[in-house]
Amino acid sequence: MDAFQYLEKVGGVARTRQLLAAGYSRRDIARLPSKGAKQPRRGIFMLADHRPELATALRYNSYVSCASAAQHYGLWIRKAPDLHHLACDHGHGTGFIRHRTMRFEPHPSLPIAAVEDVVLHAMACLAPPASTAMAVSAVRLHGVPLELLKEQLQGDRSRPVLNALKDLDLRAESIVEVDAQHLLRTHGIAFDAQVAIPGIGRVDLLLEEFLIIEVDGFAFHSDRKALRNDLARNNASTINGYLVLRYPPEVIWFEPERVIAEIQAVLKLRRDDPARLVDGFAQPSPGVSGISPVLGFQYRR
Repeated sequence: MDAFQYLEKVGGVARTRQLLAAGYSRRDIARLPSKGAKQPRRGIFMLADHRPELATALRYNSYVSCASAAQHYGLWIRKAPDLHHLACDHGHGTGFIRHRTMRFEPHPSLPIAAVEDVVLHAMACLAPPASTAMAVSAVRLHGVPLELLKEQLQGDRSRPVLNALKDLDLRAESIVEVDAQHLLRTHGIAFDAQVAIPGIGRVDLLLEEFLIIEVDGFAFHSDRKALRNDLARNNASTINGYLVLRYPPEVIWFEPERVIAEIQAVLKLRRDDPARLVDGFAQPSPGVSGISPVLGFQYRR
């Protein structure tokens, strides 16, 4: 590929020394402006379609980190931050969130911090569940050792770090599961995660040994086979005496009050009058709304 194609590949922005290190001659680099690349400052080449966080990092002689680097490493994050997160050891520049400590070697060619530093910065900067989602995905997808995170953060006693370490649960298999777990914790609802139940299989969350919570991902029912499998699991859950509540990501994220209200209503009904959930279809208690479709299921005594 030529220098222009390389520039496109690395996010649309690069320093001269990066281009030289990639094997391009100064003559190759000198041709870039004629092909549409701009030079916002000496030694930096930029395409119109560039990744803004990389451009900001080069401008301030820093490295993209924390939430701004999540997409590069495929870490779980719901949305990009409003301000760029940069790691640097100087105090120059404004308009971005600064992270000063870098413990590991950064990306070999791009101005991006190492995935370990990205997660450590997130744990100290973001509140759960954003921080814990990034940490869990770094461990699961990149093999970042959990003990390394704990070791590096053991001296930090700030509230964000303590909350993130407390909520870190490697059993979560997606960002929406991390968020669902956090939602239950913040409302004092105990749960077990990724529980293998004979005759049913592995379920996302199990509450009080009778209520299954399934968090459906974006690929839920992507084909008929997936639909049949999930219907079979639901039927097996009922036959084996469990209640089931299912939620897609958008409900967990944008209607958390509804999720908690429905879960608490089912738990309360079982505690107050367990006979209503046994031997036939139960009727909802006065004041309970929005959960009647599931109240006909039996629970395991």
